[in-house]
Amino acid sequence: MKKQAIAVLLGMQALCAGGLTVAVSFGSAAAAEAQQSLFLAYPPTNHKTAAARIFLIGTAPAAGEVLINGEAIARSPAGHFAPSFPLQVGENRFRIRWRDREIVRVITRTVSQPQVPQGAAFAPNSLVPSRNIARLSGESICFSAIAPTNATVSVRLGSQTIPLSPQPAAVQLPPNSAVLTGHNQPTAAATPYQGCAIASQAGNLGTPIFQLTLNGQTISQSKEGAVTILSPVDLDVVEVTAEAGVARTGPSTNYSRLTPLPKGTRAAVTGREEGWLRLDYGAWIKESETRLLPGSVPPQATIRSVLSRQGDGAAEIIFPLTVPVPISVRQGDSTFTLTLHNATAQTDTIWLDDNPLIQRLDWQQTEPGTIEYTFHLKPEGQWGYDLRYEGTSLVLSLRYPPQQSNNPALPLSGISVLLDPGHGGQEFGARGPNGYPEKDANLAIAQLLQAELKRLGATVYMTRETDIDVSLGDRMAAIDRLKPTIALSIHYNALPDDGDAIATAGVGMFWYNTQAHNLAVFLHNYLVETLDRPSYGVFWNNLALTRPHSSPAVLMELGFMINPTEFEWIVDEGERKKLAGAIAQGIVAWLGQ
Repeated sequence: MKKQAIAVLLGMQALCAGGLTVAVSFGSAAAAEAQQSLFLAYPPTNHKTAAARIFLIGTAPAAGEVLINGEAIARSPAGHFAPSFPLQVGENRFRIRWRDREIVRVITRTVSQPQVPQGAAFAPNSLVPSRNIARLSGESICFSAIAPTNATVSVRLGSQTIPLSPQPAAVQLPPNSAVLTGHNQPTAAATPYQGCAIASQAGNLGTPIFQLTLNGQTISQSKEGAVTILSPVDLDVVEVTAEAGVARTGPSTNYSRLTPLPKGTRAAVTGREEGWLRLDYGAWIKESETRLLPGSVPPQATIRSVLSRQGDGAAEIIFPLTVPVPISVRQGDSTFTLTLHNATAQTDTIWLDDNPLIQRLDWQQTEPGTIEYTFHLKPEGQWGYDLRYEGTSLVLSLRYPPQQSNNPALPLSGISVLLDPGHGGQEFGARGPNGYPEKDANLAIAQLLQAELKRLGATVYMTRETDIDVSLGDRMAAIDRLKPTIALSIHYNALPDDGDAIATAGVGMFWYNTQAHNLAVFLHNYLVETLDRPSYGVFWNNLALTRPHSSPAVLMELGFMINPTEFEWIVDEGERKKLAGAIAQGIVAWLGQ
């Protein structure tokens, strides 16, 4: 499913890629026509994909056969279909026919990795680095290129020439979404030429020039981008200006997220790469989320006493520091570990009274510049946390468990639930075989669930109650602002192109922060067992609506829009009511554990 404004599930990328030519709601004239004639919901016209196969999702009246390239296909009782077909590289033509109606789709399979060129040439887009980079003096800088076998390859950088050698057999990793179809094994890739060098002097070394010699012919090629060497004794210092600076393991959004950095965090810059900064503790952040502090020296904080206080529904622990430094969080089943980077302890006293959540706080200076604080938690477990700087003092809020109702008639009294019906407005989400959009299915089940939860005494918040656009940022901000007992983002599922839309069905749950894991597993098992539904599985996943850490937040995939049989109960009002009732009772049962 294409998720640009609403990037919620990698596993859905395929369905809406490129955009469909129809935009219908269930009950519209277009959807009504789909019930009376041949209709293809996916793929769109002139679809391109790197997948080795594709599913064709559509519907036709149940009477009669649907033929694809002359072969009859299986359909659901209502006439829906979603068969998969292999794709060859290049154009693939499919003719879908029911009676006298015919639809033609041309699907182009693209090559997803650089190919070894013929003759004296580098493979397009294979030269690395391909953009401006800055690294510390004494740090290894590596170069790579894909070139023909038996070529002689080197890089000239300033006055130095670095030979590149062919490496052992290389592999290419599939996208993260591949795990959702069980096809996440590496595949063979073109073998690169690689080499590394170390620069000891700070300065701008200019643009690398790649040189290749083969059969007496020599070519040179360079990419836009220069290599700069930074001096360790003259580093820039920046301050995080975003409310929660996104720290990553590398210099692009392809790299994994680390603990967000609170506004005001300061750190030295030890590397640069086209709009990204590497901070002194190892994480990368977008330069646009920081501001330069001219003349500042690399931050090194000290800390003495630590104090706790009562917050609004949370224990607040204050860490007074001489300067705001980077932090990271690690959560266990019964522990919460906060790490301060670039900090040295001068601690003799910690004031932490007994409270409903924290049993004990231990700390240690694990290495020079790194302090770990480990909170041992009581059996109630974790219900969310927040981190912020107040001046130079770091404030950690650990939420208390909710106060549970003793009224059997209103078991959710005192409990708040945020419901987030996925998509809406211009974001249609996945499409069913007849074009029915996921956004409508999400809202329908959310409204039924809202009524059930209120009947059981809960306070219910909705990110949308009509068919409107709501940004990812606004949905996430609502969780952080309202701090519900739990937050549930409601969706129905799809698959990448190489999935099997007929064989794949069932309930899936997605979580990110530790406090949401038990809820995700419990609701998954409860719905599968109570409703006798198939299981798609429980996934740790870095999704926008699982990332909020102020509450247990779970993204629910309640079935597959693209599965011909499962789609029939997704749009059935009776089945919807049963599903909403089961989710509400599952929440009651989970809280009652």
